[in-house]
Amino acid sequence: MKGIDMVRRLSVLAGVVALASFLMVPAASAGKARTYEVTITNLTTGQPLTPPVVAAHKKPVEIFEVGNAASYAVQQLAENGNGGPLVAELGANKHVSAIWEATEPLVPAGTPGAEDLGFKDYVTFEITSYKGAKYLSVASMLICTNDGFTGVDGVRLPKKVGQSKTIWSDAYDAGTENNTEDFADMVPPCQGLIGVVAMPAETGTGTTNGALAEGGVIHHHNGIVGGIDDLTVSDHGFTNPVIEITIERIS
Repeated sequence: MKGIDMVRRLSVLAGVVALASFLMVPAASAGKARTYEVTITNLTTGQPLTPPVVAAHKKPVEIFEVGNAASYAVQQLAENGNGGPLVAELGANKHVSAIWEATEPLVPAGTPGAEDLGFKDYVTFEITSYKGAKYLSVASMLICTNDGFTGVDGVRLPKKVGQSKTIWSDAYDAGTENNTEDFADMVPPCQGLIGVVAMPAETGTGTTNGALAEGGVIHHHNGIVGGIDDLTVSDHGFTNPVIEITIERIS
């Protein structure tokens, strides 16, 4: 990797890490451990995703539900790419067995973030659950949106060693921020990863702007409209599903 690209990569990664949180793992409950290999793949052509937050848990845990108002944790993830509140919320929940969070964004192949900066469009990792923790949840922000995110809430983990399953998830709108499609209202890594550079005054923000509050509920995202401000369908557009999740029990 050329020196200038390495500097750019570190700069973009620093922005993503600043939005992400530190990994927290709650104390494991008693019982036999079950380990799973999980691969999360970004299926879009124009939407980088923040490092996914993943939890293995018992059934009572619910991260989000379509038709309901987003929690503070989901709002922070969907608007600002900030996984910290969600990780903290999960870490404090007695039904959560394990939490894992990626360290890099998942960036579509063919974009500057992948071609020049070396980010991948997938991540593979292992997560271990304990007795009663039979479900997996995932959440990640669509970086070049105002409050778009994706994920799954409580998918059943494979029962037997060697069994696997693949699921797909659509894009959701948290309903917490108006979709201005303006770089000034996006998190900063958007431009560096997709390669569309705005004026210095529109470098973006990682904080919530109360003036853009929507007061809605979680719903399926309408996609990038284009022609409103900075985002374009050709550069930032996406179709559903936006992620693929493959889970295999390995022990």
